[in-house]
Amino acid sequence: MSRTLPEKLDLTEYLERFSSFLARFKPVAMEGDIHQHYRFVRALGKVEIPEPPQMPELEDRLMRLSKQAVLGLEEIFDFVKMLRYFNRLRALELPEPAGSWIAEIEVPEEVAEIGSYFTDEGELNPEREPELLDISEALRRNREAIRETLYGMTRSERLRDYLVDQQLHLQNGEETLLVRGGFSAVLKATVVGRSAGGFFYVLPEKVRSLKERESELLSRREAIHWRYAREFSAVLHRWERFLRYLDRQFDRFDHYQARVRFARSRDYEFVLPERGREVILRDFAHPALENPVPISIDVAKPIVLVTGVNAGGKTMLLKSILSAVWMSKYLLPFRCKASETRIGHYKRIEAIIDDPQSVKNDISTFAGRMLEFSRLFRERDALVGIDEIELGTDADEAASLFRVLLEELRKREMTFVVTTHHKRLASLMAAEEEVELVAALYDEERRRPTYTFLQGSIGKSYAFETAERYGIPRNIVEKAREYFGEDKERLNELIEQSTRLEAEMRRKIEELERGTEELRRKERALSEAEEKMREEQRKVLATLENRYNAATKRALAALKKAENAEARQLLNEAHRHKSRARLKEKETALPQLKVGDRVKYRSHSAEILSMKEKEAMISVDGMKMRVPLKELRPAPLTPKIKRPKPKQSGSVRVEKSDKASLHIKLLGMRAEEAEEALDAFLSNALLHGIGEVEIIHGTGTGVLARVVSEYLKRHPRVKKFYRMPGNMGATIAEL
Repeated sequence: MSRTLPEKLDLTEYLERFSSFLARFKPVAMEGDIHQHYRFVRALGKVEIPEPPQMPELEDRLMRLSKQAVLGLEEIFDFVKMLRYFNRLRALELPEPAGSWIAEIEVPEEVAEIGSYFTDEGELNPEREPELLDISEALRRNREAIRETLYGMTRSERLRDYLVDQQLHLQNGEETLLVRGGFSAVLKATVVGRSAGGFFYVLPEKVRSLKERESELLSRREAIHWRYAREFSAVLHRWERFLRYLDRQFDRFDHYQARVRFARSRDYEFVLPERGREVILRDFAHPALENPVPISIDVAKPIVLVTGVNAGGKTMLLKSILSAVWMSKYLLPFRCKASETRIGHYKRIEAIIDDPQSVKNDISTFAGRMLEFSRLFRERDALVGIDEIELGTDADEAASLFRVLLEELRKREMTFVVTTHHKRLASLMAAEEEVELVAALYDEERRRPTYTFLQGSIGKSYAFETAERYGIPRNIVEKAREYFGEDKERLNELIEQSTRLEAEMRRKIEELERGTEELRRKERALSEAEEKMREEQRKVLATLENRYNAATKRALAALKKAENAEARQLLNEAHRHKSRARLKEKETALPQLKVGDRVKYRSHSAEILSMKEKEAMISVDGMKMRVPLKELRPAPLTPKIKRPKPKQSGSVRVEKSDKASLHIKLLGMRAEEAEEALDAFLSNALLHGIGEVEIIHGTGTGVLARVVSEYLKRHPRVKKFYRMPGNMGATIAEL
C-alpha cells in the first residue's frame, strides 16, 4: 500500500500532536488565500486564546435540520456550545484583523435565546422550566426511598440466611439484592439476573411501586424534553443557513487557534511561502528528531545533488527540505530561525523514497522507479525528492539515464533534491550551472559522521569506516579494502578534487561577472550624473542670457531718454553677464579631437591613445592617464615624433621639470577657485613624482581649511594629510 507524503517524510507523529489542538478532526489544508490566513494567525498569536470545546461533525445534523427533523437536546447543545464560544471571543479584545472578523458574526436573538435554556453541563435549566425542577426533586426523593428500603432488607433477620452479602448490586441499571436459592419462602421478588456463582439478583416487590413512580416521573421529563427539542429544532430550521455559516467560521477559527497554540507549546515559528522556488533553511530541525543537529542550507538551483558518508544524514536532509516546504505550504509551524529562512512556493511536492518492488504486482525496484519517474512527466511546478536515485540497477548506466531524465524534467519547472552514493552521476552533473553539490561531512579523527553538510563539493561514502563502526570485524573490512584497490580510491579522490576545483572556478567566474556588472552600473550612474550636471549648466547659461538681454533693454531705454551714468552702469552690467556666459560656454565646449592627436593637458604635452564618450586615454611623458576631454586642448602643430614601444618589463621613467612646486598658496581665494587651483597643483605634483606638498590656506574664518580637508579626503592619490605643527594655517599632504 502506497504511503502518504507525511508518512514518507516522517511527519505522522508531528501531525498527531498538531491534531490534538483541534476541536474536531479535519484536514490540515485551509481553503482561501494563505497570506490572509497568515495575517490572522499572526494577530491571534499576540493574545491568549481560550481553548475551544470539543465538537463533533455537524454536517449530518444540519442536513436533518434542513429537512425539518427534530434533533435531540444533546445534539442541539453542541450548537449552543459553539455559540457560547464565539460569545467568549467577542468579549475579548482581539487584534486586527481577527477582532473585526469575530465582531461581524452576529447571532440572531432567536438562536441566542435557546442557549439560555441549557446549563453548562448541557441539561435543561430548571429555572426556565419549574416543572422540571419539581420532577427532579421527586426523582431524588423516590430514589432515596428505594435505597433506604433495600438497605433495610439487607439488615432483616428473616433474609439473613438467604443474603449472599449486605451490598446493593447494580444489574441492568437496577439496584438489586444478591440472594441464594429458596429465597421465595421469605421474600417476594422478581429475578433480574443470575451471578456466575449461581446466586440470584432480585428486585423486591416492596420497591416495585417506587420503581413505577420513578418510571412515571421519567416519562413526564421525557415529554418535556421532547417538547423543547421540537421547539428548538423548529427555530434552528429557520436559521439553518446561519448555522452552516457559523460551522464554517468555527472550523476556520479552529485552524487558526490550533496552529497558534501548537506553535506556542513547542516554541515553533511560522514561515510564509514566497514567490519563486528558492529554499533557504536556517537552523531548521525536523520534528521527528529528538536532539537534531540544526540544518542550514540554500536550495537556489533546480537540482541539488547530495553525496557523502553512509548514515550521515543525506536522507534526513532530503526529508527536511521537503518537510519544510510542505509545512510552510499548509502554514504549519516548525523549529527554525524564521527571520533568515525563505521558502518558495510549489504547486506539488513529490517524494520518491520507498523501494517500489512488489511481488504481488510483479514489479522490480528499477521498474517501479521508472514508473514513478514517468508520472512526473505529467506534472509541472513541483519539488521532488529522490532518495538513492540509482537504486535497483547498474550505477554507471543509471548515471547516464538519470542525468538525461533530470535535465528534461527540470524544463517543466521542477526542483529536485537527490541523494546518491555513486560518483559517476555526481561527476557527470557537476559541470552543470544549475546543479548544486552538497556533501555530508565526516569526522576523520573520531571516525563518525557529523550530520552537517558542505555545499559545492562531492562527499566520500566512507563505506569501510561505516561498516567497521557498526560492528563488522576489522580484518574483514581490511580485506575488502585490498579488493577495492588503491587505484580506485585515488580515482575517486581525483573525481572529487576535479569537481571541487570546477565548482570553485564557476564561483569565481560568477563573482567576477557580478563585479563587472557593478562597475557598469556605477559607470551608468556617473554618466547620468554628468548629464544632469550638463543640463543644470545649460539652465544657468540660459539664465545669464536672459539677464544680458534684460540689462541691454534697460540700458537702451535709459539712453533714449538721456545720456547719464545710470545707463552706462547698466550697460557695463550687461556686458559682464555676457562675458561670463561666453566664458562658461567656452569652458564647457568639448574640443574636436581624435586618436593620435597631440594635445595640451594643463602645462604638459600629451598624445591621445584612445577615446571613450567624454574621456580620453593620453600618454604624458610615457605615463598613461585617463582624463576628461574638456581638459584637453589642441597642441600647436609640430612634427609628430614616433615614440619607441615600452619594454616588456613595463617600467616608466618620468622626467621632472622645473615647473613643479612643493607648495601652493590659496589665501584670498573663494572655495571654488581654491578647489580648482588645488586640483591642478596636486595633478602637477603627481606627474613629477613629488611625495609631499604643502598647502597654505591660512586660518581666517576656517572656510578654506575645511575646503582643503574635504577635498584631500576625496582625492584617491592622497595617502594622508595633517596640519603643520605650530602653524594651523598650512596643511601637509603625502601623495
